[in-house]
Amino acid sequence: MNKISWKGGAMLAPVPPVMVTCGNGEKANVLTIAWTGILNTNPPKTYISVRPSRYSYDLIKETGEFVINLTTAPMIRAADYCGVKSGRDVDKFEAMNLAVEPATQVSCPMLLQSPLSLECRVTDVVPMGSHDMFLADIVAVNVDPKYVDETGKLRLEQSSLAAYAHGGYYELGKKIGSFGFSVRKKRKKNPHYKPRNKK
Repeated sequence: MNKISWKGGAMLAPVPPVMVTCGNGEKANVLTIAWTGILNTNPPKTYISVRPSRYSYDLIKETGEFVINLTTAPMIRAADYCGVKSGRDVDKFEAMNLAVEPATQVSCPMLLQSPLSLECRVTDVVPMGSHDMFLADIVAVNVDPKYVDETGKLRLEQSSLAAYAHGGYYELGKKIGSFGFSVRKKRKKNPHYKPRNKK
């Protein structure tokens, strides 16, 4: 065996350092979470895992709602701050100049700076150990129109999305493939095609 074997641990990377907004009114808060992902397509389901000691834990449990806001490179300082500071002690929206707007289906706000926000409604809370997993239906998707092209296609790759890996933040960059490219048939060249002369 060529690989070094360690005991089991949370070593999956990269993960998205999303900013989760929760609560409402004066109790609204934002925290950064890396333990998240997609669980199902139809119905669309997601999850976040939160330590019960976090200030946002009770806000999410009380309302049964939250918004997952994707982060970008320009947002990463705010994302880091919202991951280490507690809403018990500071208004993180004010401290990081985070603008919000009302969500369409849930009562908590969503971040204007985020290119894409997923409105979520909790269906189950599963105790896992150090964290509780909030399973949720994605009830609405909100997209910054500047990332939608003239054909209506979402171009999130243009938003400088951020990733987190083992203590470091990274900006996604070079495209190295697209879904299904490994099995996609190559187009046959038309033997009658004649390229135009470039002047």
